[in-house]
Amino acid sequence: MRREQAVQPPINRDITISEGITVKELSEKLDVKANLVIKKLVDRGIFATINQTLDGKMATELSREFGASTSTVTYEEEAMQDVETAEEESDLFHRPPVVTIMGHVDHGKTSLLDAIRLANVAGREAGGITQHIGAYHVDHNGKTIVFIDTPGHEAFTRMRARGAKVTDIVVLVVAADDGVMPQTLEAIDHARAAKVPIIVAINKIDKADAQPDRIKQQLADRGLQPEEWGGDIVMVPVSARQKTNLDLLLEMILLVSEIADLRANPARPAMASVLEAKLDRGRGPVATILVRNGTVRVGDDFICGTVFGRVRAMIGDRGEPVKEAGPSMPVEVLGLERLPEAGDNFQVVTDTAKAKQIVLYRAEKERAVQLAKTGRLTLEQLHRKMAAGEVHELPLILKADVSGSAEVLRDTLEKLSTEKVTVRVLRSGVGAINESDVLLAAASNAIVVGFNVRPERNAAAAAEQEKVDVHLHTIIYEVVDQIKKAMSGLLAPVYKEVYKGKAEVREIFKVSKIGTVAGSLVLDGSFTRDANCRVLRDNVVVHTGKVASLRRFKDDVSEVRSGMECGITLESFNDVHAGDIIEGYVLQRVAVDVG
Repeated sequence: MRREQAVQPPINRDITISEGITVKELSEKLDVKANLVIKKLVDRGIFATINQTLDGKMATELSREFGASTSTVTYEEEAMQDVETAEEESDLFHRPPVVTIMGHVDHGKTSLLDAIRLANVAGREAGGITQHIGAYHVDHNGKTIVFIDTPGHEAFTRMRARGAKVTDIVVLVVAADDGVMPQTLEAIDHARAAKVPIIVAINKIDKADAQPDRIKQQLADRGLQPEEWGGDIVMVPVSARQKTNLDLLLEMILLVSEIADLRANPARPAMASVLEAKLDRGRGPVATILVRNGTVRVGDDFICGTVFGRVRAMIGDRGEPVKEAGPSMPVEVLGLERLPEAGDNFQVVTDTAKAKQIVLYRAEKERAVQLAKTGRLTLEQLHRKMAAGEVHELPLILKADVSGSAEVLRDTLEKLSTEKVTVRVLRSGVGAINESDVLLAAASNAIVVGFNVRPERNAAAAAEQEKVDVHLHTIIYEVVDQIKKAMSGLLAPVYKEVYKGKAEVREIFKVSKIGTVAGSLVLDGSFTRDANCRVLRDNVVVHTGKVASLRRFKDDVSEVRSGMECGITLESFNDVHAGDIIEGYVLQRVAVDVG
């Protein structure tokens, strides 16, 4: 490289770049000719056209070489910068508050929502609203409030967190007869992280064992000080069953929203958040969105994460078709090419060509991330990761034929732990390796070790799909030796087992001078005379050896394909039973790269 290239010019300006910026767009922002940017790329060994997209790091490095520092924004943020710059105070109008109901399971969130809905919506419209869209609006004293219903169970923590991000006010429901529970604390954390005001609804005050003051004390201990005790948290005692104080709760929501002075510009292109997305058999991909700002109309082009589309139709929270949806309104949108992710930004766009380019760029990046994720840990990679300081733990899942073996194997392997790497057995059990074992291994990046057992068919397919490393052994010291060598980076060249096929024993024939002949049907793959084989009885290995002879009718054959019947004789083994599975495989030597 020439010396003058190493000296970079001083920074004399700052530019904003968005994701997926092209060479042409970057040259315009830098105010230089595109061929100069292309020349810089060629110097780096990258041959690009003016329409080539650049990742953020490359765009930043190129800008620096032209004396510019960069700040990176998303495509949506860049698209809205001009709109926000031109926006005036007179364009902003008050918008309805978006309220998320949170709290512990069984504390009466849905009951409270139903009570509010029935009290504020005509009876004929009330049926199935929440189930229809998961968000709806009610009118109180001529003003609108939008509610989002979030599940209360721990499994939906992520969904509840997403609810807090799109909300203006959180209503925390706490049962007066129960108290502050783990999910109540989670909800408080989510609301605080989103920096939104909290209103506490102390529900079930009609119950005989209700203690509202005890709830207030518990919440005060967690930093939520009630207004009547000199704090700033509004606490309303309510009863969903008796419909007590519901109007007071709605008035408090409106009061808090007035203090927050929530405003939006209905005239600008819409920005929204995806609350949920589902695949409907009749309508295709459908997304429930909550409009944060602007107005979305039927016919608008939009970008939503890695999805581009045009609004074909919109369904309101009461199941009616709508032509447009303004700020704070929840609607179902039809017209997506595929399902977006819950929590994605939904942005109406005017430059469709640029939007499509961004979607392709994002899809490519996402594909790269997904491919990186599927790189499961294998024993061969362990040493390389240890050397890089990435692995401090080797998670294992053990399955053996008997409990004694499983116990011994577990103790032996856990004792192999060193200062550099800890061997941790996530699960040890008896029986065949099942799909649940493989899925656990996939989730925890673990290695599955089978001792005298085999994977079930579904488990084998899942292991291949999830790229989970499964090691099968019949001798304990071989297992220990392999794990030990992997940990020390001395894993020698090994033999890789290549599955050939399997046959089910249907009938047994005793033939003098030959022994036991297993009349079998080849279930899948093919069975060859030179293959190694193992006999499985109830998924447990009862014999490992070689095929002595393979016959079809009276002829010796070298191979029998799937769906055909044959007679199999095994070397030094006659204890074959009807119903046994004979599995054929060959061993291929592979050199292991330990990096």
